[in-house]
Amino acid sequence: MLTRAYQHSLNSSGVLAGQPLLEVHDVTLRFGGVSALADVSFTVTQGHIHAVIGPNGAGKSSLLNCASGLYNPQDGRIVLHTGAEAGERSHELTRLAPHRIARLGVARSFQNIELFAHLTVLENLMLGRHVHMKHSVAASLLWFGPARSQEIAHRGLVEEVIDLLQLQSYRHQAVGSLAYGIQKRVELGRALCIQPALLLLDEPMAGMNAEEKEDMARYILDVHELAGVTVVLIEHDMNVVMDISDRVSVLDFGRLIADGTPDEVKGSPAVIEAYLGAEGTS
Repeated sequence: MLTRAYQHSLNSSGVLAGQPLLEVHDVTLRFGGVSALADVSFTVTQGHIHAVIGPNGAGKSSLLNCASGLYNPQDGRIVLHTGAEAGERSHELTRLAPHRIARLGVARSFQNIELFAHLTVLENLMLGRHVHMKHSVAASLLWFGPARSQEIAHRGLVEEVIDLLQLQSYRHQAVGSLAYGIQKRVELGRALCIQPALLLLDEPMAGMNAEEKEDMARYILDVHELAGVTVVLIEHDMNVVMDISDRVSVLDFGRLIADGTPDEVKGSPAVIEAYLGAEGTS
């Protein structure tokens, strides 16, 4: 269970439930003559799990790369809203560096695991806290005074994530020695250690068996429900998407072809033709 202090810090956007948290406005991304995204627009609502689906090559990962600062679209805007005590603010993400976006409360996992294989689970998760650390490298290395207190506090938050994701027995093992499903869980944990208001998950269940997918879906729901985190999820398993999502946006060849509730999207002829029809409706 996450403590009240962790929950308060994690859900730091200050945006009221039901209000826009992330707005994608006419985003276009091109690589030479190839258009990865073309005039894509939709809104992610605070407190929702928002799925982005589509066939391979539809532009889903490219969209998350734009939102997290890895790609800069040629046209359009992606806006993150914050509220809280300082008053409502809007931040355009499309020209910000990834570390600045992370400091605004946006965390990201990747389709391919991006962990440090030679480091332990605990060390990988502690790296997720680096955006919140304020003392110099020298002070941290010497581990005295405020730097020591800071690290103890950060370690406490990391331990909560370890407990939430049931990683206790793996904490001192090198990540590279762990099973694939556990590594995906560690990557989710590292994103959570940033204490995000918005969590971007790029195929967190890819390559998993049915039992591992069920576990991962439960962890995502726990994070969403216990901490109030808003999730943007890319996933190919339609059972998972329809079961846990509040809203679904569908891309095909870089264009948005549907946006609505799971039931609305499931019944869309364009979606059936482009995606569900090819994969089946199961």
